[in-house]
Amino acid sequence: MYRRVALAVLAAVVAFAGWWAFSAERVPDRTVGLFTSLPIVWSEADDLKGMVDAPSTQHWARPVLEKRGKLLPLDTLLDLSRVAELVVAQPRPLAPEENVALDAWVRQGGRLLMFADPMLTQESVFALGDRRRPQDVALVSPILARWGLELRFDEDQPGGLRESAGDALPINLAGAFRPIPGGHEARCLVTSNGLIARCHIGKGRATLIADAALLEAEADGNVRADRLAALIEEAMAP
Repeated sequence: MYRRVALAVLAAVVAFAGWWAFSAERVPDRTVGLFTSLPIVWSEADDLKGMVDAPSTQHWARPVLEKRGKLLPLDTLLDLSRVAELVVAQPRPLAPEENVALDAWVRQGGRLLMFADPMLTQESVFALGDRRRPQDVALVSPILARWGLELRFDEDQPGGLRESAGDALPINLAGAFRPIPGGHEARCLVTSNGLIARCHIGKGRATLIADAALLEAEADGNVRADRLAALIEEAMAP
């Protein structure tokens, strides 16, 4: 009898261990930082209550990020010690000390996915010049220069949503990265159309996208979720 009980207990332990491993695989034990001016976590609203209340319709990109790990919205980049991975999407202008902190975090082994759009096309409920409006032009030249890159914009390009050649990403008035001299211990490979730059920086890596149309809230989330998930998987790979 005691032998049967012992075997039953052992089977339960094995089953629990398998369940725990499966659950751990589905929900990774990591924290993903999100630094953005886009309404991915917070709502666009005229009052504070409306901004902090849960949106009536969840942005499709949020569950993609949460599937990766615990999502931590950030309002500054000065302290990234709690973050294992970082997504920066159309950020506000960075303070000099934030540029230093971000650069140091990546060099120490951080994994970064950044969307830097020189001409954001996503619609907003706020008028131009309103500080609550998503950042219309990504002003990230200092950190890009540190990594040996420049973000350019062709004013003569046609407008309208289209798919980028070779990258299969939706773009609209996209920018283009160009390597420049002066990068500090950074090696960046830029796609032929300039849309994506993949950089090895110290012990870490940064994947940079010169457009943010992929993240438009009103877009077909089912299609774009797969593309965003693939970008995150590539950017955060060991």
